[in-house]
Amino acid sequence: MLYKQLIDELKDKMKKAVVHFQDETKGLRSGRASAALVENIRVDYYGSPTPLKQLASITIPEPRSLTIKPFDVGAVKEIEKAIQKSEVGITPQSDGKVVRLTVPEMSEEQRNKLVARVKEMSEHAKVALRNLRRDQLKKVEESTLTEDEMEKAKEEIQKLLKTSETDVEQVLSAKKKEILET
Repeated sequence: MLYKQLIDELKDKMKKAVVHFQDETKGLRSGRASAALVENIRVDYYGSPTPLKQLASITIPEPRSLTIKPFDVGAVKEIEKAIQKSEVGITPQSDGKVVRLTVPEMSEEQRNKLVARVKEMSEHAKVALRNLRRDQLKKVEESTLTEDEMEKAKEEIQKLLKTSETDVEQVLSAKKKEILET
């Protein structure tokens, strides 16, 4: 029972770490319009920082443009301010009812910098996974498992790490491809 708990707990934590990395990469601009670029930007809405996706509908009318239509027209100015403050690097245009964003094409240099940033983020994700492995191995050592169960658990933990690192590599590869496409 304890063995299965230790493995399931680690599986869950590693899966969350991979999903977190995936979510981080979604918010990076790749030269193509995506709602993920702006949906998590925090807007000061009546004194409360609220994710943009809760305040407006975000549509992609063309491959390089986003349209943000607030549910409350009074929030347009605050949405514009929040987008300008964010690190998205796109200047919003508004007609008072709808905010439009045009995603500019990225230069080769910008693309290469972004790829380097994604690689760095993937390394951080892998470090987080290895830290999870280390902590779980410590729990195994401190547990009341038999020696055979400990060895089996250590092997299983190592397999989980390799699987999760492969998942991170797949996310990295897909994002690199997306960024480098012109």
